[in-house]
Amino acid sequence: MGLRSSRPQLFPGDIVEYPRNKYFSHFAVFYGERDGVPYVAHLTTQDSDSKLPLFGRALRSEVKLEPLELLGKKYKVNNMLDDSFPPRDFNAVVKPAIEDLLGHEVTFDILFHNSEHQATLLRYGVKKSAQIEMIYKHIMPAWKTLFDQNLL
Repeated sequence: MGLRSSRPQLFPGDIVEYPRNKYFSHFAVFYGERDGVPYVAHLTTQDSDSKLPLFGRALRSEVKLEPLELLGKKYKVNNMLDDSFPPRDFNAVVKPAIEDLLGHEVTFDILFHNSEHQATLLRYGVKKSAQIEMIYKHIMPAWKTLFDQNLL
């Protein structure tokens, strides 16, 4: 997950990855420029960060349009599903979808609808989170044990 460039070439519809820690990144979709400022659309919570760990859900989330570097100075293009799915047309599909989402509440769920799911849904029409799939294989055995013991 190393960054190749801190200022990669961006095209509208590209998925932008912002590394947050060893395990997780935040994802957005490059929207383009407004008055010379590059913008991204991303899923973000309206709830305080302290509420997010509670079951990994935040009921008050939304897709926001914000300046690219407001989310972080280190980022990279990560169009991770281009080999499996064709990117959707930005002007005909992605941009109108982003604009329809602005101002509407969306449920954030760390396992089933996080920023990576939202970004891949916008770009490809498919919800996918490689980072959740990677950690899920480690946490699933622990959950299964708890479930088998009637503790979950």
